[in-house]
Amino acid sequence: MKTPNLNSKLLQFQSKVNAIKKDGKNPHFKSSYTTLNDILAEVKPLLSELGLIILQPINHDLVTTVITCSETGESVSSSISLPSGLNPQQLGSAVTYFRRYNISSLLALESTDDDGNDASVKPKQESKPMLTPETLKKMITAIQEGKSDKVKEAMENYTISGPQSNVLKLALINV
Repeated sequence: MKTPNLNSKLLQFQSKVNAIKKDGKNPHFKSSYTTLNDILAEVKPLLSELGLIILQPINHDLVTTVITCSETGESVSSSISLPSGLNPQQLGSAVTYFRRYNISSLLALESTDDDGNDASVKPKQESKPMLTPETLKKMITAIQEGKSDKVKEAMENYTISGPQSNVLKLALINV
């Protein structure tokens, strides 16, 4: 009997995993998000059941998520570069943020919200672009160069996630 390969196990995983509820709250933006703990609580038992191992090592400036088949040794991975110039608290926030988004992307996870209730009571707002990791790095550098006011103004032009907001707040506090 042939041992199932990584792709067939990931297909089994995708047929079993449920959408993950957004339980994390971001009071600054009055929004919710899926926490890393919620994601791991949902996916680790399913991956383990299929003989898949998940690791999220940090090597140099990369946060990596690796899924390995314990039987065949096959693996798939995804990495995101950390911004430079962060203090330890900012770095911790960025690592958690990138671990969460990396695993969600690698496993094509879905998350649920409040069935559209939030959107139905709020007036539709103009869509702003998401703050990218590159722009986040530039903002942190600008804060460190004493340009906090310009960064605060620029923040109004982006949709900023809770962890990104935390990283920026910490940078602004620590100047």
